[in-house]
Amino acid sequence: MAIARTLLPALLSLTLTGVPAVLPDPNAAAVVPYDGQTDRETALFSVKSTNNAAAQAFTVSGTQLSRVSVYLGSGAATGTVTAQVRRVRTDAGSVIASKTLDLADLGGAGAGWVEFPVSAAVTADATYYLFVQATTAESKPIAWYGTRQSVPGSLTSWNYDRTYWGGWHADASRLAFHVNPTGSARCGETEPCYVPTSALAARTSGLLTNRVTTEAVLPSFAVGASYVDGSNVLRLPSGRWRYLPDGASASTVVAADDPGALAQVDESRAWLAAGQVPGTTAAQRAGAQRALLSMRALLKPGGAFAAGWSPAWQYSWPRDGAFAAVAFAATGHDEEAYRILGYDARTQRADGTWEARTKLDGSGPPDARKWQLDGNGWVPWATWQWYRAAPPDGRDERLRALYPMVRKAADYAAQSLGPDGLPPASPDYWELDTATTNIGTAAPLLAGLNASADLAARLGMGEDAERWGDAARRLSAGIADAFAPLGYQRTVDGKHGRDSAVAFMAPPFNAAPPGLGGALDSTYRALLLPNGGVSPGDDPDFSWGSYAWTASTSFFALAWSGTGEQERAGRVLDWVLSKRNGLGELPETVNGAGLPSSVAPLGWTDSLVVLTALALQGSPQPTPPSRAGTAPSIGN
Repeated sequence: MAIARTLLPALLSLTLTGVPAVLPDPNAAAVVPYDGQTDRETALFSVKSTNNAAAQAFTVSGTQLSRVSVYLGSGAATGTVTAQVRRVRTDAGSVIASKTLDLADLGGAGAGWVEFPVSAAVTADATYYLFVQATTAESKPIAWYGTRQSVPGSLTSWNYDRTYWGGWHADASRLAFHVNPTGSARCGETEPCYVPTSALAARTSGLLTNRVTTEAVLPSFAVGASYVDGSNVLRLPSGRWRYLPDGASASTVVAADDPGALAQVDESRAWLAAGQVPGTTAAQRAGAQRALLSMRALLKPGGAFAAGWSPAWQYSWPRDGAFAAVAFAATGHDEEAYRILGYDARTQRADGTWEARTKLDGSGPPDARKWQLDGNGWVPWATWQWYRAAPPDGRDERLRALYPMVRKAADYAAQSLGPDGLPPASPDYWELDTATTNIGTAAPLLAGLNASADLAARLGMGEDAERWGDAARRLSAGIADAFAPLGYQRTVDGKHGRDSAVAFMAPPFNAAPPGLGGALDSTYRALLLPNGGVSPGDDPDFSWGSYAWTASTSFFALAWSGTGEQERAGRVLDWVLSKRNGLGELPETVNGAGLPSSVAPLGWTDSLVVLTALALQGSPQPTPPSRAGTAPSIGN
């Protein structure tokens, strides 16, 4: 069957004479009003003028219309869609309510339920017609969806196709619509509002949590929604709230004044108030607040920190957890920081290393992905940062509980160094093997060894401090000999281009060595993309495409904030914050069109934004004291 083309202008303006105000319908004898049905698996009828339109007969039990909704799909990004309520299907003069929406205001091309606010008095149990027609200069389709299955008690759906039918045609299919939708019939509750195609570049858009269970907000249910300020309770387009009640495994929709939801909002705000929300501008503070709440939602009771909340991200990486622990500690959330470090201690392997990632219950890795040596730097560095920020009362005892983990990690890192002072090749944050040592492993190990040596000294472990300090000096010298002449490129063989991990040589990881400023500048320029962000690297053997990575971009903001270039750091941070989605969440990547993509939020980016905002307001994280001042010759 042809999909309708559009309605003739002459037919739109035709007024029939001798027709009663409300036409009888052969199906109108239904006792129960027919005011909507939700099945919409098929694009039934084109509604593009001037050759196409569609209409749906309906009845209501009340006497007032407030809104109507239809399920539309549009390949066109521009144009308008008009919904009318008519007494007579074919008579534009019988319109009692009309509303026109702009496709651009809806977000362009997309699909979903579109609500049209209307106001009209109606007669209960009388038959009216919901008429829909679109206009666009584009050749792409705009269709009203529905079902070809039988719908008990339904009234007739009408297809206007001037070319195929020569006019109106009563069809056995049934269009998807609502008249006066309320409660769960409102879009954004059980059915999605109109979702722009551009929003579907992301896998997730936000998070709900009760601090035990986490639930992703999908892009299709984020449109038109917003968080209740200072919480992970979602305000829906209908005005109602969605949240995860305490003890529940799935979210529920409640009235805006629901006591359980209000209690959760109050608890979240109290948690934020117990620490600090950094930032020198309103945008920075808003971004940092949402980042902290999202990090809290990604943290599980046992201390596992999920990278994101989509299946491939629902694991705990030591690297991501380390940054989250530091951001929690730096903003006054000591318990959350220490919980992550305790999880690291429990999941450390017997040889002192960590799996690349673990299941969130700590039961082990989800697959055979190769382990990554950089964790032996990130976790001790995070432990040192936690210690520096922790309340003084009792922190030495708490550190002693973590010290066996630090010792095993630092000993493995020190023993891994070769005659040239460098660690072996290992996958790093790219999670790809390299044939020779990479800066994404060497720089974190240097930070971790310096941090471990200082922690050992603070606990009176002189031999440990000396051993790790010596290893840090050897590694620092090896980096200076092998990486510095290359501008801290990805690998020591110089065959794999620039790497955003150059920023790991800057505070708050390592004291910036001479010449690092120039390397940061040249690397940033080399990795800068047209969308304004940077890619992780420009390895000629591996392409990141047109996608900017918010974490890699944030590396530079944090590095510049720690090396005296606050204005530059602020500009980069502002770009990252400008790519938050409609819920204010920070995505993992930004596509070539400048739109959030992959998962949102990403916990690693959240942590980096918080740390950078702290540095820009004058509260930078300290850097582990360097042992490089008396670096021995390589091989000694």
